[in-house]
This record gives sequence, structure tokens and C-alpha cells, in this order.
Amino acid sequence: MLSITTDYAADTGCPEPYLRRIAEAGFSHVHWGHQWTGDFLYGAPEIRQIKAWLGELGLKLLDLHASVGPEKNYGSLREYERQAGVELVKNRLEMTAELGADVAILHLPGMHDKLDNAPDVWEQLWRSFDELAPVIRSTGVRIAIENGPIRHIANICDRYPPEAFGMCYDCGHGNMGHLNTEGGLDELEPLKDRLISVHLHDNDGSGDQHKVPFTGTVDWDRLVGILAESSYTKCVSMESSVGDGFDDEIAFLQAAFDAGTRLAAMIDKRRGQTAQPASAPG
Repeated sequence: MLSITTDYAADTGCPEPYLRRIAEAGFSHVHWGHQWTGDFLYGAPEIRQIKAWLGELGLKLLDLHASVGPEKNYGSLREYERQAGVELVKNRLEMTAELGADVAILHLPGMHDKLDNAPDVWEQLWRSFDELAPVIRSTGVRIAIENGPIRHIANICDRYPPEAFGMCYDCGHGNMGHLNTEGGLDELEPLKDRLISVHLHDNDGSGDQHKVPFTGTVDWDRLVGILAESSYTKCVSMESSVGDGFDDEIAFLQAAFDAGTRLAAMIDKRRGQTAQPASAPG
């Protein structure tokens, strides 16, 4: 089983052509990435059509990238914008449940570095998360906070139980953040028991390039070891994008599928080694 993001080429417009190419490339699951950057609200007819496409193509939804809009922002200090932002996240939680998945990924709003000295923003976040708690319970969809600095995710995990909130580790963010000792594998290690989603892709450390795994500088051996010992039990989920050496979507999807297959084998092997009983003393 392998998953790739639906927005590997575009995150707006009709997703059907991308879903078809993903299915034809052999993927079993998708990470829903369309419309994750704006204030777009999915309506019931759109969700029904997406569900029909997934069923027709034999694809399953692994998880969904929820949105923090520029105006519908659940961390906004403007109360009406905060309330609208909560409605936007609620829309995505309900959509995730309707499409058969149980995790929605969410970015923390605003600049991560400003959260260290922003008690008023944190107060808004707590208010919003408390309001979303009944929706999390009723849908069975947990929220996975995606990494900038992982210390911010630790704050949330300290306040809310694993049945409600966990972490999405984006290794591209971590590979960049590691240069500043933030958001990388050193910070992931102590929080690996709250890991419920992953965005796997590569870069050279200088930017968020969303390259195919094994084409950049991510420390895959170390990451695989952490994943194998973590609470994450789902399939390899890639957030790579076409481009950066790939002009052809079919060639890109084939390369991503091959890289995902390699990653899955590495994780399975490491899990098998971890599960081996200790040998008897000689």
C-alpha cells in the first residue's frame, strides 16, 4: 500500500485527472491536498463526487490536509475570523469522515516563531481546539498538527489526549528546520508516540522543494528507524510534487511509486528487526 498527495501538480481545479493518474500508477491511497491553502468550503455535492471517484478508481483516502484560510483563520485575534476558521476546520473533519479516513492534518496559523511570545494567539488556539473537540469525538477524526517547531506541537499534546490530537511529521520541513535545530529528527524522537500522519518527500536543506524521496539530503535511514518505533502504523505517504527534473507526470508518478516502495520495504525490515526476540545468552 502506498499513498501520494492529490495536489502533486495543482491544488485547485477538478481533481479527477490527477486521481486517475494516481490510480493508474498503482497507488492504493491518497492524501487529500486540494484546496488546503484557502478559505474554500467543500459542499455536499463535491464530497459525494469525490467519494464516487475514489470508489470508481479503487482508491482510499488515507488522510486530508485541512485548511487555515487567510480570512477563515482559527487562530485569528479577530473573533469573527476565528469562528469562521473553526467552521472551516469542521468542514474538513466532516469531509474526512465522509470519505472514510480518520486523520486531518492542520498547520498552526501564522509565523511559527511568533508563537513563542504570543499568549493571546495561544488563547485563541485553545478556544478553537476546545470548540472542535465535540466534532473530533462525533466524527472520529483526529487532528494531526504539522511541524514547524515541534515544541509547539508538544504544547498541544500536553493539553489534549491522543484520541483527539497528534502530530504530522513533514520530513521536508524537518530537513530545513534541522539547520536551525528546530523541527528535525532530534525533536521528533521524544514525540514519536504521538505520530499519526507523515508527509514524506525530500529537499537539499535550502527550501521546501517536495522532491521524490532519495533525491535530496533527508536522513532516510534515521527517519525510517524512528518511524519503525513510532505510533504511526499506516502506509508510506508521500507529499512530493511534479517538477524539479520531472516535466512528465507519468514519469514523476512512477519515480514516486518506486521510491515509496523502497521506503516501505525499509520500514518493514526495521520493524521486523525491532520485533525479533532477544537471543538467549550463550
